[in-house]
Amino acid sequence: MLRAAAAAAAIFPARFAAAPAVAAAEDLRSPLLRVLGTLRGGRSSVLLGRRARFCSNSSDTEAAAAAETEAKAEDATVAEGEADGKASSAIVPTNPQIEDCLSVVALPLPHRPLFPGFYMPIYVKDQKLLQALIENRKRSASYAGAFLVKDEEGTDPNIVTGSDSEKSIDDLKGKDLLKRLHEVGTLAQITSIQGDQVVLLGHRRLRITEMVEEDPLTVKVDHLKEKPYNKDDDVIKATSFEVISTLREVLRTSSLWKDHVQTYTQHIGDFNYPRLADFGAAISGANKLLCQEVLEELDVYKRLKLTLELVKKEMEISKLQQSIAKAIEEKISGDQRRYLLNEQLKAIKKELGLETDDKTALSAKFRERIESKKDKCPPHVLQVIEEELTKLQLLEASSSEFNVTRNYLDWLTVLPWGNYSDENFDVHHAQKILDEDHYGLSDVKERILEFIAVGKLRGTSQGKIICLSGPPGVGKTSIGRSIARALNRQFYRFSVGGLADVAEIKGHRRTYVGAMPGKMVQCLKSVGTANPLVLIDEIDKLGRGHSGDPASALLELLDPEQNVNFLDHYLDVPIDLSKVLFVCTANVIEMIPNPLLDRMEIIAIAGYITDEKMHIARDYLEKNTREACGIKPEQVEVTDAALLALIENYCREAGVRNLQKQIEKIYRKIALQLVRQGVSNEPKDQEALSVTANEEISSSDGAAAKDEILKDSAVEDASVTNNIVNPASEEANEVNLANEAVVHEVHTTEAPKEDNVSEGKDTDGAKECAADKTIEKVVVDSSNLGDFVGKPVFQAERIYEQTPVGVVMGLAWTAMGGSTLYIETTKVEEGEGKGALVLTGQLGDVMKESAQIAQTVGRAILLEKDPDNQFFANSKLHLHVPAGATPKDGPSAGCTMITSMLSLAMGKPVKKDLAMTGEVTLTGRILPIGGVKEKTIAARRSAIKTLIFPSANKRDFDELASNVKEGLEVHFVDTYSEIYDLAFQSDSGTETS
Repeated sequence: MLRAAAAAAAIFPARFAAAPAVAAAEDLRSPLLRVLGTLRGGRSSVLLGRRARFCSNSSDTEAAAAAETEAKAEDATVAEGEADGKASSAIVPTNPQIEDCLSVVALPLPHRPLFPGFYMPIYVKDQKLLQALIENRKRSASYAGAFLVKDEEGTDPNIVTGSDSEKSIDDLKGKDLLKRLHEVGTLAQITSIQGDQVVLLGHRRLRITEMVEEDPLTVKVDHLKEKPYNKDDDVIKATSFEVISTLREVLRTSSLWKDHVQTYTQHIGDFNYPRLADFGAAISGANKLLCQEVLEELDVYKRLKLTLELVKKEMEISKLQQSIAKAIEEKISGDQRRYLLNEQLKAIKKELGLETDDKTALSAKFRERIESKKDKCPPHVLQVIEEELTKLQLLEASSSEFNVTRNYLDWLTVLPWGNYSDENFDVHHAQKILDEDHYGLSDVKERILEFIAVGKLRGTSQGKIICLSGPPGVGKTSIGRSIARALNRQFYRFSVGGLADVAEIKGHRRTYVGAMPGKMVQCLKSVGTANPLVLIDEIDKLGRGHSGDPASALLELLDPEQNVNFLDHYLDVPIDLSKVLFVCTANVIEMIPNPLLDRMEIIAIAGYITDEKMHIARDYLEKNTREACGIKPEQVEVTDAALLALIENYCREAGVRNLQKQIEKIYRKIALQLVRQGVSNEPKDQEALSVTANEEISSSDGAAAKDEILKDSAVEDASVTNNIVNPASEEANEVNLANEAVVHEVHTTEAPKEDNVSEGKDTDGAKECAADKTIEKVVVDSSNLGDFVGKPVFQAERIYEQTPVGVVMGLAWTAMGGSTLYIETTKVEEGEGKGALVLTGQLGDVMKESAQIAQTVGRAILLEKDPDNQFFANSKLHLHVPAGATPKDGPSAGCTMITSMLSLAMGKPVKKDLAMTGEVTLTGRILPIGGVKEKTIAARRSAIKTLIFPSANKRDFDELASNVKEGLEVHFVDTYSEIYDLAFQSDSGTETS
């Protein structure tokens, strides 16, 4: 039997057999065990009826049989003598191996005592002691004594120190070690040895009596048993119940303790009062000395009281833990919730492709942008981008510097570095596009074609600055758009009229709040190419404020020698603008600063003559306006006479903007007139729906009549639908009465409507009459033009068929084009020495000086031609320029004023149909003037046949189109004497064209 027990002990972990049903039934009768059964999660029927048994799997048949015999005997003994309390002894109480362990190897425990029924792993560093344990296990005597080590004198066991104490214990041997060990310990079974780790399982209490061997320390021991107690004692029961209640509360919060319960019951057996006390003390986190005190206490009641104190303290610690956890959870729950929501939001944004705020995502986006441009991007720009990306990763997302850097990177990476659009250098294609968009303007078109031809020969185009100057409405801005389309370049327009801030051109410094790059950088971002066509509008209207001079800032932008390295203040890296084609527009080039004007190539657009306006109105304006108003070509006709009258009497300006307005006004009134007649130009699907609705409403006879009408092609074009009583269309009749001069052409062959339709006629009959309505074509002629655009705005500029004495026609340039004006001179009074001059007509200072010069030169000419005539010396003259409400200035009326004064002095009128212009010096020289084309157009408009220009302007006149010069007799003069001969004598031989 001893051999069997030894074999069973040697092969641990043991397998346990279920206890007999008799023992289980006896245990279930105990209230303590029933309560503890509920504590263990409903496993009472299994755990409370289970007795721990060590079973051997040894191949020794005799040992196995002996162990089985002893197990049966033990079960019978327990069933008969449970009342004696012997059934609650150690794991295998009848095992003679445990009873015979009177001398054991002493194992020092540094931290906590080992209680019966609990495992404890320890590390044995003493090789001699470890070898002794291994030898004992081989001899099937796998038991040792586990004793808690006393603390050194003068140390506090509650204060944690390093591992010095453990080292000192390892160095102790023999008696020194014995002195440091507590006398009461635990008999421990050695379940496994792995390396220097030894796993112990406690069985019963031991007390050291004497030392047997010093190295390893072996001691004689006595086996201790609990003092006898009355298990029915109420105090013991109450104490045990309180221990169980406290343990249950603690076990609710700790699943680890539940595992302790199951492990304990599997290896030590069922709970009773002593074991309950040991269990509570063992699983508590109490001080090791308090646990040792429980281990040494043999009185069951006192042991329960000590355990109750420990578990109560454990419960308080558990409550404190919960309160700490709750406080911490409340503290971080808000931040945690916000973090979780932000993470969810990021995930949602990522799925939707909206997430751009994360620094990593931002960097990836910027790198992806610049990846495709890396080969074309300048090295210095790539270096700046890399530096800013590194800086972005180091900045906090909430800082202001982060947003500045992000915006800066956004601009740097979005610009089209080295990305040029493919240009079209086909001259014929460009010619076709320019002719499609504009009529005339041959000099502008020729310059653009020259630019394209040079680009074709070079293989690349170089940026230029073209300045289109001319009055409003001549098409300067639209020409820029056409040039971009002809060259296949991207088009960008911005106006600098009234611009007073240099930052609009050069950009703001990044240190300012709301800083942005200049217009040129914004242009490159918008168009996506580095060679767009940029139209700078109203460059003659640049302002100058406290923020600097924008005109000077434009020098770097426009100068081809400087804009290769244009530096924007915001980007702070050079940008190549040399491939950009700049087109500027201006009304008056004199208002452009000279340094800026010097860098431009001026192309003057003087305006359009009547013939050109006719072509523009017919081919462009009328067509576009008709489409915009939804009117079909067959519904209206505007005659050439009407257009000519519109141009001559309503739209005399150089451009065609006012002409377009007047044509739009005509077509708006025509649209109203057509709608009042019942015409609808809706799409065919809507027309079909309308016809279907009418068919459903009308009677069968009315429907048949309507079908016959709709078969007519003219009616189908007009899309007439009439389902109301409208025999003669009263509204249309009112319109006809108001516009009696409108010519109507009837395009239907339907019978005329009956005139005897009474007001009380039934609805069906009225519908039949309404079906006979005719469609009328609106014709606009010179006779009824006033009904559409009102009375003429301009009267004839030519006031006199034959200018009287003292009146001469001059030619003037205005911002709206050219015009003719009369210089009138009359004598106020005459007397000895009363020669004087009075000026009226809102003349400017320069023009007043011209009048003084004219009087002086005229006096000299008269003295030369007629020495006896004292007109200038004795006459007070009054010189007036009509249209007194219009300010006038300029020197070009000098020769006209002289001629007017001489005409009055000699009493001779000037030659018929003569107009002149030119500045005169005191010596009678004629200086060149400007606006030759405008003045020539004005002369043609007034039916003037003979013109006088300074000789220096012959080059300007020769450049005019042949249709402008046609039918004119033009004289070019150097001195006023030549003008005198032309104006007052008809047999002059002066050069003419």
